[in-house]
Amino acid sequence: SRIRGGHNFFKLRISDKPIAAMTEGADLMIALDRETVELDFPQLRENGLLILDGDALKISVDHVRMTDLPMRKLALEHGGKPIFANTVALGFVLGLLEYPLGPLAQLFGENFPQGDLAAVNERVAAVGRDLAMDQSNKCTVSLKPVPTSRRMFIQGNDAIALGALAADVKFMSAYPMSPSTTIITYLAGHEEQTGVVTEQAEDEIAAINLAFGASMAGVRAMTATSGGGMALMTETISLLGSTEVPLVIVNTQRPGPATGLPTRTEQGDLFFSIYAGHGEFPKVVLAPGNAEQAFFDTVRAFNLADTLQVPVILLAEQHLSESYYTVDPFDLEKVERRTSLLDAATLDEMGEYKRYQQTQSGVSPRAYPGQSRQLVLTDSHEHTETGHPTEDQGVRRQIVEKRRNKTKSVLEALQPPERFGSADAGLVILGWGSTRGVLIEAVTRMQAEGEDVALLYFTDLWPFSAEATREALRAKPRLISVEKGHKSVK
Repeated sequence: SRIRGGHNFFKLRISDKPIAAMTEGADLMIALDRETVELDFPQLRENGLLILDGDALKISVDHVRMTDLPMRKLALEHGGKPIFANTVALGFVLGLLEYPLGPLAQLFGENFPQGDLAAVNERVAAVGRDLAMDQSNKCTVSLKPVPTSRRMFIQGNDAIALGALAADVKFMSAYPMSPSTTIITYLAGHEEQTGVVTEQAEDEIAAINLAFGASMAGVRAMTATSGGGMALMTETISLLGSTEVPLVIVNTQRPGPATGLPTRTEQGDLFFSIYAGHGEFPKVVLAPGNAEQAFFDTVRAFNLADTLQVPVILLAEQHLSESYYTVDPFDLEKVERRTSLLDAATLDEMGEYKRYQQTQSGVSPRAYPGQSRQLVLTDSHEHTETGHPTEDQGVRRQIVEKRRNKTKSVLEALQPPERFGSADAGLVILGWGSTRGVLIEAVTRMQAEGEDVALLYFTDLWPFSAEATREALRAKPRLISVEKGHKSVK
């Protein structure tokens, strides 16, 4: 999508085998405007076919790889409105691919359950399909229905929202900022079914402080933004580090600096996320690579934040957040909820409650205000074990050591990088985030061609496990690190 206009396109890759990335080129292309013809026609494969409405676009259809489809005219004749031109084109594509109309008709019924819209769409699609069946300029690819169980077709942001629900999130606040916005809109759209409270704040500072307050009050909370919005959140990220209040912060990256390219994708916020906030304190940075990882890593982010009492930054990207994936339903048997919150009975039985009690792990007892008769005291200054502010240098040394011990606990709770390929490969590709799919496919192809190559893929980025990485690279291979920058659509 484009916020301020410009060229819009949507690309599909379809296979009867698992696929993990998009590919260059296209077998079929539908042009709904002149820009598509001018910009994207060169991407058409040698035997590909471009479908366009020559009259509507005022383009002469005189190329062997072009076919003229009077979408607007047929839409008006059989649907009564020009908006049905999309449906004409869709039916035409199904005809070229020799695919039955039944599954599409079922989708129309699901999406338009009231009125006659489903019937009109089905009728218009049938007209387009019948035309394609008589088309002499045939497509070189075809699709056949395959038996399968019901699957999900979701965006990465949907998977993050579902992961938050599975983790028992109760509050989310955010200020709309592409490409993170659909996380809060998804949760807001399901408030009645889930009981989650969502709040659109006036800015990102208010958003993270609202979420901070909710977490302080004892409920699982989150916020989401992109790089520019996260820049405003960094003071509160430090507050989270000092007060040891858990929070999940989603940073959906887009190319910067400043406003940058709001609807494009890049991996430019890695160091920013690792070092966000002033002073030194433990935090976690996770970066999922596909929809399934987005779901389970969101659950894990809440568990890590809660049990370790640290901010967890879920580092996504526009490509992951706004791409659609066909996936099997997530296995909820794998979802585990862990917390460090004490229950009221345990609190009442305790002696003096010390919110920042010194422990070997660096993780202290945690309660929320009003949970019991115990006093729960929190302050943003450096503080004693009971939470009272202090400037005592001895206490300062103790709490710095406490944070150091917690960093060790955090590191022990994280997962090592995944390896795809031989442990002795002479060439190892390094990657993280949504480069996962394309790197897996590329390395798999290279291995099939006899290349001595492997992939080392990182999901848990910070704290960085140097020991686990050294173990994975003990053969001392040649390394190539692949990160994603913005590529012009041209």
